[in-house]
Amino acid sequence: MYAVYILAYMSVQSRLNDNNVHTCVPFLSIINDKVYFCSLVMVGIRAQQKEKTRRQLIDAALSQLSAERSFSSLSLREVAKEAGLAPTSFYRHFTDMDELGLTLVDEAGLTLRQLMRQARQRIENGGSVITTSVITFMEFIESNGNIFRLLLRERSGTSSAFRAAVSREVRYFTMELCDYLEHANQLDAEVAYLQANAAVTIVFSAGSDALDVDKKERQQLAERTIGQLRIIAKGAHDFSRRKKLMQRKTK
Repeated sequence: MYAVYILAYMSVQSRLNDNNVHTCVPFLSIINDKVYFCSLVMVGIRAQQKEKTRRQLIDAALSQLSAERSFSSLSLREVAKEAGLAPTSFYRHFTDMDELGLTLVDEAGLTLRQLMRQARQRIENGGSVITTSVITFMEFIESNGNIFRLLLRERSGTSSAFRAAVSREVRYFTMELCDYLEHANQLDAEVAYLQANAAVTIVFSAGSDALDVDKKERQQLAERTIGQLRIIAKGAHDFSRRKKLMQRKTK
């Protein structure tokens, strides 16, 4: 019986191809002695549509965040409505609002790390590592204020899961910078970590101040932050050099 189905299908495919009709890659699925003709393209389309809907929910949540409104104040219905979806559609992508919030935190951290990697790539073509990094960070704040607000608020929020997620993202950010400083500046590993940790603390504080100021004030804040980071970098370089000298003397 299956052979009859297959031969009939091959015959139809042959006629379609002879008439230059576009066809997609098929495969057979046999369930409970019934033959189903499926399309890999259709499976891909469904996956794309699901990801598109998921993205709509994420963007809808982000668009409702502001200086006056935190993620914890959003409701599932509000997010679904903003995304143009029925509330029941939400559960096809997230189990609850907490899962959506954790996804937003992960995306925020990833977006920021990717931008700073791009900044370091720009540095390889010439320029100050500190200046380029601070300017890139301020551009991120200006374009993604709601994302950064989410990180700041949930870092000290009431949800332990959110606090842990933000702390993890900050740790990733710090360790990436630490690795860069250790290799690019030939710093001792411990000193590189201390510099990275201090730099991230200063930059995040500056980012918080930059959220609700005008362009001129943001520029002044960036210049002040650059000065602070240069002082830290100078201290880290000198401390690392002295530490290495001490280690040589003790050998």
